[in-house]
Amino acid sequence: MPRDAGRDLIARAFVAVLFTLLSVNLLADFQRTGHLTGLLLLASEALVVVLTIVRRRTPFVDRSLTAAAVTVFSMAGPPLVRTGAEHGLVPDVATALASGVGLALVIGGKLTLGRSFGIAPANRGVVCGGPYGLVRHPIYAGYLITHAAFVVAHPRPWNVGILALSDAALVYRALIEERVLAADAAYRAYCQRVGWHLVPGVF
Repeated sequence: MPRDAGRDLIARAFVAVLFTLLSVNLLADFQRTGHLTGLLLLASEALVVVLTIVRRRTPFVDRSLTAAAVTVFSMAGPPLVRTGAEHGLVPDVATALASGVGLALVIGGKLTLGRSFGIAPANRGVVCGGPYGLVRHPIYAGYLITHAAFVVAHPRPWNVGILALSDAALVYRALIEERVLAADAAYRAYCQRVGWHLVPGVF
C-alpha cells in the first residue's frame, strides 16, 4: 500500500508538471497572437488535472514497463509542442473549430468517466454511456483531432514529429487499456455492442 500511494503521488506530480509546462507555452502564444487553437488544447488538459486529483483508487492497474512507457510518451508529447510566428496551413478559425470538436469529445468523455478517469491503464469501472456508446476511447479520439488541428495551425517539423510519436503511443495505450479491461465480463459485453476503438467505420 505505501508503494502504491507513492506511485499515485508521483503520477499526480507528473501531471501537474506537464500541465504547467503546457500552460506557460500556450498562454504566452495566446497573449502574443490571439489564436484560439492552442488555448482550446489547454482547456482540455486542465480537466486532466482535476480528474486526476479526484479519481477512484483501484488495485486493477497495469504496472508493466510497456504500459508505463506508452503512458509517459503519450502524455509528454503535447507539453513539448511549440508555437511560433509562422502562419497556419489554414485560417485559425478553421483549426479552432476542429479543436472545438475534439475538445467537446474530450470533455464529454472525461465528464462521463468522472472518478473512473485515470492515467495508467486500469479498471476503475466500466463506463458505457455518452460518447462511449460510439467508440471505446472517445477521449483519445478527441485528442487526435485537437493534435491534428494544432499541427495544421503550427506546422513545424518538431510539432509533427512529437505529436506523431505521442499519438502512436496514445493508440497503443488504448489497446493496452482494453487488454486490462477484458478481464471484466461487463467490458467484454460492452465491446460486443461497441466495436470501434477510435474512429467509427475506420478503427
